[in-house]
Amino acid sequence: MTSLLKRAQARIARRSKMLGRLARDVSAVAMIEVAFCVPILAMIGFGGIEYANLLLSTTRVNQIGLSAADNAARIAFGSNLSQPRVREVDINEVFAGVEEQAKGMNFKANGRVILSSIERNADGGQWIHWQRCYGDLPVSSAFGPQGTGATGTSFAGVGATASAGTAIMLVEVTYDYKSLLWGKWFQTKRIQETSAFLIREARDLHGDNGTGVFNPAPAVTPALCT
Repeated sequence: MTSLLKRAQARIARRSKMLGRLARDVSAVAMIEVAFCVPILAMIGFGGIEYANLLLSTTRVNQIGLSAADNAARIAFGSNLSQPRVREVDINEVFAGVEEQAKGMNFKANGRVILSSIERNADGGQWIHWQRCYGDLPVSSAFGPQGTGATGTSFAGVGATASAGTAIMLVEVTYDYKSLLWGKWFQTKRIQETSAFLIREARDLHGDNGTGVFNPAPAVTPALCT
């Protein structure tokens, strides 16, 4: 019995010494610290990449709006014998420029550009004479659909005022930003930008049957906001 007790005490003593040496062993401290820190550092790093990509996308959307409004304001098809006209094909070319500028963003599926011609109506008020759209995102103009303010002066306009015989090319860009790395955990962020340019020179604002836009042969399909 005494022998068994001594052997048990010896085993306990050996285990105590082993636990003591293990407690004093600091050789793996750095590895343990790294194991705890790496996930946190990875999340911070990925967060920085995500934020930078969001800023880049916001800047691109802003530039798309500015370029589209500027290009629309420069449309001047015609000859010296008549005032410049806006054709459906010219508007489609503006939207082609949008798609080119938005390469890599899958803009057609996740965004929309709304181009509106803000003019003065017969009553001296502002109105949206015509409106064209590009992109599949189902959003509407914040200022109203085509024809808003056609009569009277109740339409507040868009901040800037179109004088008689001129027009303001208003562009509203909406884009649903999809998360680059954390799309399964974070909601889609909607980016919206608005730009406006006064047309560069006087135009024939009447259009075919008073629509404001011409569509001569060979006619193209209008990019209506439907």
